[in-house]
Amino acid sequence: MTSSAPRRTVLAAALAAAAGAATPSAQADAARTPQASAAAATPETAARRSKSLVDYHAWTSTADWNKGHAQGTALTHGARPGIRLAHPAGTLDYKDPHTGRTTAWEYAVWTSPAHSLKVPATEAVASWNAHTPPGTWIAVELRGTYSDGGRTPWYVMGRWTAGDGDADIRRTSVDGQKDGKSSISTDTFAIDAPATGLRLTSYQLRVTLHRKPGTALTPTVWRLGAMASDLPDRFEVPASRPGQVGRELVVPRYSQEIHKGQYPEYDNGGEAWCSPTSSQMIIESWGRKPTRDQLSWVNPDYADPQVCHAARHTFDYQYEGCGNWPFNAAYAATYRDLQGIVTRLASLTDVERLIHAGIPVITSQSFLKTELDGAGYGTAGHLMTVVGFTKAGDIIANDPASPDDAAVRRVYQRRQFENIWLRTKRYDEKGQVKSGSGGVCYLYFPVKSAPSQHRVLRELGIR
Repeated sequence: MTSSAPRRTVLAAALAAAAGAATPSAQADAARTPQASAAAATPETAARRSKSLVDYHAWTSTADWNKGHAQGTALTHGARPGIRLAHPAGTLDYKDPHTGRTTAWEYAVWTSPAHSLKVPATEAVASWNAHTPPGTWIAVELRGTYSDGGRTPWYVMGRWTAGDGDADIRRTSVDGQKDGKSSISTDTFAIDAPATGLRLTSYQLRVTLHRKPGTALTPTVWRLGAMASDLPDRFEVPASRPGQVGRELVVPRYSQEIHKGQYPEYDNGGEAWCSPTSSQMIIESWGRKPTRDQLSWVNPDYADPQVCHAARHTFDYQYEGCGNWPFNAAYAATYRDLQGIVTRLASLTDVERLIHAGIPVITSQSFLKTELDGAGYGTAGHLMTVVGFTKAGDIIANDPASPDDAAVRRVYQRRQFENIWLRTKRYDEKGQVKSGSGGVCYLYFPVKSAPSQHRVLRELGIR
């Protein structure tokens, strides 16, 4: 769980649409319409419809990078093509709001071509994979075109570096970005009033690479992408039928709760570290982990020091938490030949396919204590990892909100889990309408994935 969740509107568009406070009876009336009944009667059809409303697109290949507009960047070749700072396009001064220091930086810029969305969207989340040596950083921005023909400003989706040493800026989201039609909530672009019909029809991404002047340092960006979506408002989602079940992946089990009180400067310590704890479990399931030298700063009396390391290196100094979605994906990609993205999936059927191919899934969900049997808690926002399915199709999850590592493995009822993960609206303990994640997840996978893994990812729109 994360105590930071209330500080951020995870899905601003859903809350804006909920301003009319749809009541349970209104929800039931809507469910009785012929269209809704038909969709609910065929879960596979509903899943395909949901999938069509999610568009993940990324620039990763040499051909992709060549399609963009480069100002001072050059290609890096090899198994992981990317862009680097070759010739500075200029120098700028950046005042770090979290240190107060103003520093000069050389920079270069790469701007993507416009990506036209298959279905106009109400939300978008960018994510990236990059190498940022000390003394370098990147800024990722998004600019979109509205269905009314207007354009958004260039929105900052994150200023990011892997480190936090004296030579580095502090990685940060940027608050207060809006234009009267859309706004940014930490890491999420959202149309302010989706009920008006306004949508995002296309977008560009821009990445600015920075380094200390007069040095040969450079960031390298290997993946730059975004997930855009327009999901229906729904308190209940169609139930999927168990399919590829009966497999459990071998994934380390780490509890966030054993870190309570440790390093409170990172979002009040371990009780809010669900996201980095989940990330670290999956990173290590792929055979990657921090070195002894990288962990040397952690108190040797603390168990699982790599969880403390993950919390420190996913911390967003503006959000004041470790739950920034793209920062977690970017952290995962700092490990050798590992990629990380933020996207949405349509149903547990998609998760089954990934698990069957050997890819665990980190899911984001909010729920009351009574909505997930066996959890023993309720949460306004929590990340956990799906590592398998029982033979009956129920969820096997590594849930970091457990008292110790031995208790991390949980089995949750399929129907309950699917609904709390995929819904876009929910009721809190006061009966007020709040947002749900709508199937948000992190996917971490190797650059050189197995053919079966590559095939499933490609079929889910990820390459």
